[in-house]
Amino acid sequence: MYRQNVLKQRLRNGENVLGCWSMLGNPHVVELLAHTGYDFIVLDQEHGFGDPGSLALQLQAMSATPTVGVVRVPWNDHVYLKRVLDIGAEAVLIPSVDTADEARAAVAACLYPPKGRRGTASSSVRASNFGLAPDYVATCADNLLIALQIESATAVRNIDAILAVEGIDMLFIGPFDLSATVGLMGQLKHPEVAGLIGHAEARIKAAGKPMGTVPHPGCTWRDMFARGYQFVNASSDVARLRDASVADVKEFRSAHRKS
Repeated sequence: MYRQNVLKQRLRNGENVLGCWSMLGNPHVVELLAHTGYDFIVLDQEHGFGDPGSLALQLQAMSATPTVGVVRVPWNDHVYLKRVLDIGAEAVLIPSVDTADEARAAVAACLYPPKGRRGTASSSVRASNFGLAPDYVATCADNLLIALQIESATAVRNIDAILAVEGIDMLFIGPFDLSATVGLMGQLKHPEVAGLIGHAEARIKAAGKPMGTVPHPGCTWRDMFARGYQFVNASSDVARLRDASVADVKEFRSAHRKS
């Protein structure tokens, strides 16, 4: 269902948005999460179970709600991005963008010529309501949210050049992969890692771009908003299911031992 991208408008207006990460790639799970009122759900096709074949079902499951599906693609691949966009993604999250050239390639993959290289099939794809949305070609570029992930020391070194690329709507700092690139996986409070994250945060803020991330160990989504992020997920479908189940079993086992 082609519609105005309220998530992009809210970020442009400086608002904070809260979402959930979906690893399971299941339309019923996505539908449930969307009905709870999250502003967005990241449909993860990099590490999650989702793929282009299941993506349309997930987006359809969300279409009766205002929640926006943010599709994280596996890689900065113009062929995969083309398929995701044709299926109807309202927002894309592109991992591991390290240079300005890679950023330009990511943006180009999302736009029709002459601004980009996206293949043209707008008359028959789901994104345009199968050709029934008369304003799709004229408006889809401005309506799409393009977010790039900064998740390496190289990307942080190139942050200003990446920020200068036209067409980027948001930069998303991936702290765990970033820490791994300097041999300190998961050590987000290590001075070297914290310094890289802090530098990226400062440069993105100075450029006036919306900034996204995931909660860090010891930092809740509330803390991340306080640090200047606008786009943060509260948790994931896996974490919600796992943690609640573990708590139930732990409580039961404890009560059973006492009885």
